[in-house]
Amino acid sequence: MIPRINAAKLLAGDADAMAMAAEAATGVGFMTVYNTPISPASVQAVIDAYAAFFHLPAAAKAAFDMAQTGSNRGWGAAGAEQVDPNANPDYKQVFDCGFTLVQDDPIADENLSFYAPNVWPDQPAGFADILQAYYTQSTSFALDLLCAIAVSVGEDGDYFRDKFTRPMALLRGNYYPERPSWATEKDFGIATHTDYGCLTLLATDGSPGLEVRKRGGGWIPLSAPPGEFVINFGEMLEMWTSGQIKATPHRVIGPRAERISVPLFFNPNHDANVAPIGSGETIEAWVHLKKRYDETYVHLQKK
Repeated sequence: MIPRINAAKLLAGDADAMAMAAEAATGVGFMTVYNTPISPASVQAVIDAYAAFFHLPAAAKAAFDMAQTGSNRGWGAAGAEQVDPNANPDYKQVFDCGFTLVQDDPIADENLSFYAPNVWPDQPAGFADILQAYYTQSTSFALDLLCAIAVSVGEDGDYFRDKFTRPMALLRGNYYPERPSWATEKDFGIATHTDYGCLTLLATDGSPGLEVRKRGGGWIPLSAPPGEFVINFGEMLEMWTSGQIKATPHRVIGPRAERISVPLFFNPNHDANVAPIGSGETIEAWVHLKKRYDETYVHLQKK
């Protein structure tokens, strides 16, 4: 059973909502939330913008191909990622954008790909504005959510706040076409994986497709309508909390019809220490994230 939680109550510290969050975070590693600060209309506008982009001709998207930019900004064609080395590259398409450094920020000279400039197509109209507005909304909500969930499992929620002033947060549109007729048992929209960072805030168009692995084996199908969010946790947060909060494997085999999902991969500042709290160790967040990106993006694997 994956808990469905009233986000407003969770952020207010309601005891029942906190207990449900703790159960989800330390157990199945997934939850859904509703009654959030982000309106269903805002989510639908983002989904519609991504849909319009993904439906452009391939030649129009190719100008923004991240295999050419060498970063994780822009469009990724089918086969651009391989999250499971034992499966074929994923047949979904993606479009990624991230945090924009302020002018004259000193770390801009450090050539960190996590803060690469965003690339924006001219079409569809308003694409950049819609995504940037949603990025601001979703990162703010994700931080409040992360802190509340940390409190629910007995951690100091305020500990995390200053670790996300320049978050390596990546907003992505996933486009899953209808499962191809040629697909084999090694072909997935996205193969089995755990997320790499802290917290994932996932909006979807309501279509089925996502499956969560049970602790004892087997899979739980999970979906949420626009305006509700699927929340799960990544390897970095599991490490940060000494394994208290769980990163759970999940996958998308491939839908019967096209599907769009919009994850915000909410990751901390590049130099945040994500070693287990109180351990005295140092593991900078960018080191873990770079390793995982290099293993996943096909254009980085080739390097």
